[in-house]
Amino acid sequence: MTQIAIIDYGVGNLRSVMRGLEKAGAAIVVTCDPEEIAASDGIVLPGVGAFREAMDKLGTLQEVVIQSSREVPLLGICLGMQMLLETSEEHGFHKGLGLIPGNVKRFPKMAGFKVPHMGWNSLTLEKPDNPLLAGVRPDESVYFVHSYYADTTPEYTLTTTEYICPFASAVFRGNVYGVQFHPEKSGAAGLKMLENFTGMV
Repeated sequence: MTQIAIIDYGVGNLRSVMRGLEKAGAAIVVTCDPEEIAASDGIVLPGVGAFREAMDKLGTLQEVVIQSSREVPLLGICLGMQMLLETSEEHGFHKGLGLIPGNVKRFPKMAGFKVPHMGWNSLTLEKPDNPLLAGVRPDESVYFVHSYYADTTPEYTLTTTEYICPFASAVFRGNVYGVQFHPEKSGAAGLKMLENFTGMV
């Protein structure tokens, strides 16, 4: 049976991600075992909290994530998506996994806007033909909680969202996908994307 590994490294909301993927029809293993991750048909990298702490806790699993992403689909969620990029400016300058070109930046201060960006906001589908977005309607709303955003080029941008500034709310490169929002908390649209990812696996 096809198996998706959710990486358990101490900073992810694993239960809700697991439930979302199970609803999408996936067979799930929650693991921090590098051999189990390497043997899986797809990988999910969840994450909440601060970038540097998450990278430190991922530790030696970084290599298996990078290697596996060359062979099987990988989905980063929220902080997990940010970790896919090259660098982050959260509490200093830190290196990410470097799987997708780009940098993680803090939202600038602007009157009338609160940081973190929290709640429902709409997606602009930049690449509607991408398989992750199959069946997702234009201007669909999804659920966000974040203070930092991905700054990358249009080539790697699947969707954009407007909050203080336009930012890449979903990214991809090859087998590697990332979503800034929480698909497991985003109703039918989020479930559809998890189903699409499961289908790609």
